[in-house]
Amino acid sequence: MEIIVDDAVIDMIKKEGRDYRICTACMGPALVPTSVKPPKDSDIKIEIGDNALYISRVQAMYIDHVTMDMIYDEEEIDSCPAFYNRPRPATASR
Repeated sequence: MEIIVDDAVIDMIKKEGRDYRICTACMGPALVPTSVKPPKDSDIKIEIGDNALYISRVQAMYIDHVTMDMIYDEEEIDSCPAFYNRPRPATASR
């Protein structure tokens, strides 16, 4: 199994200086920082400079290419139940 990582994804991970993970989310595979969805021991790890891209074993069965369109933005993360275990921002009291 070979998974190709687009140059744009590699550049983004290096620029941001943090680890990312491909996991299962509401609209398919999601590329999110590991602060949103931490890696699992069963993940495939791809070294990217000083950082890593983790790919869930489940998603690894279905994808062969990691692209920028897999990135979930904050709105998508906040609206997807797959990410509800992450710390929620505090809401203003009324």
